[in-house]
Amino acid sequence: MYYQKLDEFPQDFLWGAASAAYQIEGAFDEAGKGRSIWDTYAHTPGNTYQGTTGDVAVDHYHHMEEDVALMGKMGLKAYRFSVAWSRVIPDGEGAVNEAGLDFYRRLIKALRANHVEPVLTLYHWDLPQALQDKYQGWESRETIAAFKKYCQVLFAAFKDDVKYWVTFNEQNVFTSMGYRWGTHPPKVMDIKRMYAANHIINLANAEAINLFHEMVPNGLIGPSFGYGPVYPLTGDPNDVLASVNADDFNNNWWLDVYCRGEYPFFMMKQLQRMGIAPVVTAADEQLLKSAKPDFLGVNYYHGGTVQTNRLQKPVATDQQAKDFSATDPYLMQPKADQAQSPEIPAFNSVASPYLAKTEWGWEIDPVGFRVALRQVYEKYRLPIFVTENGLGAVDQLVNGQIDDQYRIDYLQAHLLAMKEAITDGVAMIGYCAWSYTDLLSWLNGYRKRYGFVYIDRDDNGPKELKRIPKASYYWYQQIIAENGQQIGAQHD
Repeated sequence: MYYQKLDEFPQDFLWGAASAAYQIEGAFDEAGKGRSIWDTYAHTPGNTYQGTTGDVAVDHYHHMEEDVALMGKMGLKAYRFSVAWSRVIPDGEGAVNEAGLDFYRRLIKALRANHVEPVLTLYHWDLPQALQDKYQGWESRETIAAFKKYCQVLFAAFKDDVKYWVTFNEQNVFTSMGYRWGTHPPKVMDIKRMYAANHIINLANAEAINLFHEMVPNGLIGPSFGYGPVYPLTGDPNDVLASVNADDFNNNWWLDVYCRGEYPFFMMKQLQRMGIAPVVTAADEQLLKSAKPDFLGVNYYHGGTVQTNRLQKPVATDQQAKDFSATDPYLMQPKADQAQSPEIPAFNSVASPYLAKTEWGWEIDPVGFRVALRQVYEKYRLPIFVTENGLGAVDQLVNGQIDDQYRIDYLQAHLLAMKEAITDGVAMIGYCAWSYTDLLSWLNGYRKRYGFVYIDRDDNGPKELKRIPKASYYWYQQIIAENGQQIGAQHD
């Protein structure tokens, strides 16, 4: 749909930015903090890029006031951050570490003082190591009770100061990377265990939402999902069917549970046929049905293009299969050390012939952003909060400045797509760019930068950790000041 004039962003639209505790805080063993699975994983040789860790990260723990002051100067309306579970409850389920809780209390107070709405993420991948050791983490139902206690502590502490809460960040990503590909902790490569752990996390999500609605009646809560629309490579009906399959595997398996309280029938039947479906009890079904999110967080970076699965239509070359082995966890043939991870003949991921890519091979698709927002809102009719969207790049500091026009171009194209989606009728709460400052990339160290604010550090060490606003910082400042009126002005 083309419009001569686009609708304006809502007057109360939350223009924000995002981060995650492990990627920015540092202070990994200060003030009573316990170890997380990422502390352990990053300290194990060979697990991360050049051995990079979040021990110091960008030292937000000690620069918090400075960072929040920059947010206030920017005019930021919202800041999405995560709480490090092991900073608040070092062993995950025992005594509360008041010093850790106080850090987030001070952060929220500083945000409020700078007129920035805090958006609190309960879990952004850093499970306390003690729970991994004691219960095998998310593979045990015991962890549900621990998570519920952790949530109760935070709900009680911040129910009057935080309106917007996110339960889990990108459950589809951390379960796949942690239990299928073994590139995140706990470094498991077993797809059956992945689906079992994923189900337990779904139950924890439902428990958290129900508890929240009891304890924080004036707040809003929802999960944050890494969503990507799926395109068929051609008009061949077999490719179209493959895209329907891929949508079920990549999106509906999670979103139907979040928003409808039930697993999609097609996916469940396939997993049952293969003997890798999770065990779902009648009590589980009742719990999942009872939990109703208030909004849906959407993290968008790119979608995907697929064709008929490789068993029915072999790929042209081995290279094509290699190119997508890391982004298609449901189709690639199992490796020798993945004998317990059978192939699911549903679709085959391929490169889009229409899209450019970032330096890290991620397709750039702002139209897909509009497609994603439309698809999710039409299907589930929940207000959408874009909780991540951004460009990772190798920024260059030249004469004390960073000209990241490429990031401005990327974000501007995506903001236009979002404004078009609003004009289409999508109900939106806000938009949090990823990320506010540069931070530690889980798999790419400190060289892959996303922030509006440059941090003077690299993979070799923290340097002076000086904060330097980039060109994109001042651009976004203007976007916020004018409530996005300049986006899509050419339509008028």
